Amino acid sequence: MRCFLAVDLPDSLAAGVAAVQDRLSDADGLRFTDPESAHVTLKFLGEVSPDRVGAVEDAVESAVDAAGVGPFDASVGGLGVFPSLDYIRVVWVGVDDGGTELTRLHEAIERETTALGFDPEDHEFTPHVTLARMDDARGKDLVRRVVGGQSPTVGSFRVREVRLKKSDLGPDAPEYETVARVSL
Repeated sequence: MRCFLAVDLPDSLAAGVAAVQDRLSDADGLRFTDPESAHVTLKFLGEVSPDRVGAVEDAVESAVDAAGVGPFDASVGGLGVFPSLDYIRVVWVGVDDGGTELTRLHEAIERETTALGFDPEDHEFTPHVTLARMDDARGKDLVRRVVGGQSPTVGSFRVREVRLKKSDLGPDAPEYETVARVSL
């Protein structure tokens, strides 16, 4: 099964995510994520066999302990893109407060999962929530204007756990299911 480790945003922030997406709704070439499934990905694992779920869960528990991060508040706001404004593949909203804790969790999870044989990340970690993916550049100028001229606030929430999520790629959008939870 295709898996990743994440912090889910609560349902109460879905409307805020959707409101930020509305600012980009006229940009052609964007494929929007489901605001009800908004999350901060800490580590993409790829294919995980069901018999390895326990080992991954143990690794995340060790990582949480090593990071020394207990429950904390995070705020979501501001806009950005990956990899750059010249070549936009992903449009995202960032994490302000709580970004340091999420980075510590990511770094500890990276060490533990790499030790299990999962591939290391090939880019620097930036805590974010993906709003949309750009399939083609037709709406690039509008995305640049919105990202460069606005700094929306989505809201704040309490981070209490890391979740192992399964992702099923459907014809319209991926569907996510929580496989395991590790409390902070």
